[in-house]
Amino acid sequence: MKLSIGSGLKVAFRPWVEGLENIPTSGPAILASNHLSFSDSFFLPAVLDRKVTFVAKAEYFTSPGVKGRLTAAFFKGVGQLPVDRSGGRGAAEAAIKAGIEVIEGGGLFGIYPEGTRSPDGRLYRGKPGGLGRVALATGAPVIPIAMIDTEKIQPPGKVMPKLMRPGIRIGKPLDFTRYQGMEEDRYILRSVTDEVMYEIMKLSGQEYVDIYATVAKRQIADAEKAEKAAARAAERDRKAEAAQDTAPDARNSTDAPDTTEDRPAA
Repeated sequence: MKLSIGSGLKVAFRPWVEGLENIPTSGPAILASNHLSFSDSFFLPAVLDRKVTFVAKAEYFTSPGVKGRLTAAFFKGVGQLPVDRSGGRGAAEAAIKAGIEVIEGGGLFGIYPEGTRSPDGRLYRGKPGGLGRVALATGAPVIPIAMIDTEKIQPPGKVMPKLMRPGIRIGKPLDFTRYQGMEEDRYILRSVTDEVMYEIMKLSGQEYVDIYATVAKRQIADAEKAEKAAARAAERDRKAEAAQDTAPDARNSTDAPDTTEDRPAA
């Protein structure tokens, strides 16, 4: 990753980095980042000397065809951990367990507290389960990270990236050992997550939205669906009006019966 793709990314895109000294040279830490683009998981590890392990959705490892096999080989090669996200609570538990194992092994565990990519470049409410529980179960420091402009390089749905400089701001480690062992307290989990999201907001300069990104995506999809339905209805109305305008007037039609022979002679 670092010798091939990582080096290529640094040469081609020249990402700038602030706060690199906040990443420990050894020992475990949780890297909590905003999530603007699929490429976030490439740019962040590329600028660090150490390996970063993220959990990745299982579809990256099970997709069919040549492209699917290449994708699976790549994610396995860089040490990403597959998690089936379709299992609800079970999926969340699997991600938490994976994160704890990485931390206990002395590694860097990368996580996106928003749970999914931002649909519009704003920062959304963090989900407390994964981040908070891994942090409180292990006592590892949480390092807030802000990815800058990566959504402009590779917007959702775009395959070919745009050549421009992304940025990475790395904040100072946050210590939550005062809450260690309280990972089942949902109020503590929410407090820890909100503190991390606040630091990410300060680093990124993003507008903060106090709803989950998954909810925002659903609202956006519903709005787009309603807009398309309204457009289709307006088009139907337009066609119906056009059909009425072009229909022959029965009173002026040349097919109207000739009644001149019925008139009395002058």
